[in-house]
Amino acid sequence: MATMVLDIGGTAIKSGLYDNGALSEIRETATEASQGGPHVVAKAKEIIAGYRAFCPFEKIGISTAGQVDPARGCIIYANENIPGYTGTMLKEIMEQEFQVPAAVQNDVNAAAIGESVFGAGRDQKDFVCLTYGTGVGGAVFTGGKLYSGSSFSAGEFGGVIVHPEHRNLKEDMFSGCYERYASTTALVQSARAMNPALSNGRILFEHMQEPEVKQLIDQWIMEIVYGLITIIHMMNPACAILGGGIMEQPYVIEQIQEQLYPNLIPSFRHVKIKKAELGNQAGMLGAAVLDKLSV
Repeated sequence: MATMVLDIGGTAIKSGLYDNGALSEIRETATEASQGGPHVVAKAKEIIAGYRAFCPFEKIGISTAGQVDPARGCIIYANENIPGYTGTMLKEIMEQEFQVPAAVQNDVNAAAIGESVFGAGRDQKDFVCLTYGTGVGGAVFTGGKLYSGSSFSAGEFGGVIVHPEHRNLKEDMFSGCYERYASTTALVQSARAMNPALSNGRILFEHMQEPEVKQLIDQWIMEIVYGLITIIHMMNPACAILGGGIMEQPYVIEQIQEQLYPNLIPSFRHVKIKKAELGNQAGMLGAAVLDKLSV
């Protein structure tokens, strides 16, 4: 019997049914996150009920934005992108509503679980997974299992301080941190300051033949590399899986590999740098198998 899967993001809720190793009936619904956590939960319940109307399922797997306690299925913390989401007992709510077991995991962890079973990490037991988008998210696998840390928040690589000279806690908790320089958001902000027409990553790479644009991209890639140097030396993974839409640009992965290895201690240079393989289905596929690898 199928598993109902959701991937709740700040912009969209992706949904589908998982059975026999594959997803079907994939849909995307606006999250309307600004209306708050209770609205998002109600939207998720509405989506699930719509599937149940034509297909029974035996369990529910949910990948979601925010820090998650997977044991209780609770949102430990969510920023103001989804106001009022912190404290939501998502597992309990869904189990009461649909009378089937439910599992909940942070979206980056769920994506890493998906990659570990179906994607770039399927042959790896010790790897880190990073996603570059609005911020920089991360997850750690060790011995074939997700490492959660003492409070289910391990892998917050976006908080690695790479520019201490810019640290200013009064203005920004993440000032001087990796995600302020290596995220896609950081790249686009720098590009727009140079030329307002460069409003997203796709447009930016269409203009890469322009010297000033290429220089900007190369500087941003080095910011990615600076963080990876620390993470790889600290974690000693066999593989680093890099995700996010921006990693679909071949130039980015190629340059990361070219710039990274000379900066690593020789005994760490065995690490493989891989592009995530599952794209925007990673969270849903991870959610489908949470009962196997999330703890």
